[in-house]
Amino acid sequence: MKNFARATTLAAALLSASLITAPAHAQPATVAPPAAAPTAPAAATAEARKANIVIIGTGGTIAGAGASAINTAAYQSAVVPVDKIIASVPEISKVANVKGEQIFQIGSESFNNERLLKLAKRVSEVLKQPDVDGIVITHGTDTIEETAYFLNLTLKSDKPVVVVGSMRPGTALGADGALNLYDAVLVASNPASKGKGTLVVLNDEIHTGRDVTKSNTFKAETFRSQFGPLGYVVEGRSLFYRLPARPHTLQTEWDIDKIDKLPEVAVVYAYGNVNPASIDAAVKNGAKAIVYAATGNGSVGDYMVEPLKAARAKGVQIVRASRTGSGVVVRNAEQPDDKYDWIVTDDQLPQKARILMALALTRTNDPKALQQVFWKY
Repeated sequence: MKNFARATTLAAALLSASLITAPAHAQPATVAPPAAAPTAPAAATAEARKANIVIIGTGGTIAGAGASAINTAAYQSAVVPVDKIIASVPEISKVANVKGEQIFQIGSESFNNERLLKLAKRVSEVLKQPDVDGIVITHGTDTIEETAYFLNLTLKSDKPVVVVGSMRPGTALGADGALNLYDAVLVASNPASKGKGTLVVLNDEIHTGRDVTKSNTFKAETFRSQFGPLGYVVEGRSLFYRLPARPHTLQTEWDIDKIDKLPEVAVVYAYGNVNPASIDAAVKNGAKAIVYAATGNGSVGDYMVEPLKAARAKGVQIVRASRTGSGVVVRNAEQPDDKYDWIVTDDQLPQKARILMALALTRTNDPKALQQVFWKY
């Protein structure tokens, strides 16, 4: 009987195994057939879900080329048109429907107020198109932070705007432009990027245009924000970890569509034995404000106080900034700002203080109101 029981148990096990491993044609008729392949309309619907992104080219290193593959810092910038840059990264087509538009072909050191306004107005026009979901701007890295800050303050749209560049030309070993561009399109296509203002994407990081600055002449990881990036781009995913704290785009009082000219704002750099004539030169050249990129916490040498006071007496606004690269300039600390009727930056770098001051002067020339602008933005 024991042997019979063992045989019965073994037979049951074999029968169970045969049912589990039976071929597909032996499955019970109640099993659902495999899903049909997507039809043409379904495929078209999937394609329609991809974001429509316009890539506006302005030149820069990302459009550059060197004589050899080892030229990572010595090369000619702004020689490759934006359409060719896009074509060199075919993976972008899997992320979004993109089209290119060339507005400039310059190194970003050649940006001036006129070109900045032209770019911003064109971006504003494109953002108004209902079939456009976001914009990517290819840009040289030298002044990318200034352009991004200006757009961050003046565009009246919550659609994603991403400024991107590269530290190496596309001809170089280890070129970073292709991945940076792919990441920028990825971020611009992400609904989570909406309403975060103008962003700067390089080296797998997502920065706000307000905070980011270039910190090294040649390294790929040159871009830094004093308070860290907003997020990262990792394996085809854009991940946000914090939000911009200061007003931008729809929350500001400046509308690029209503700005046709920017007042002249000079930046005077402080150093040991700085020549006071630099202040006089700025005034003679029509500066409506001078951002003094001072040492430390906006310190002003004793021999520079009188020239700055004299400029203020002529109606020129004086803004104390710091050349240190980070930190807050404290009002009435190093200098009696109330007494001299001067303004201090909050944490804005001198080059960004110039952008903010130029915009602020389009609305008011009251130093108290101008001070509030720096503390607000």
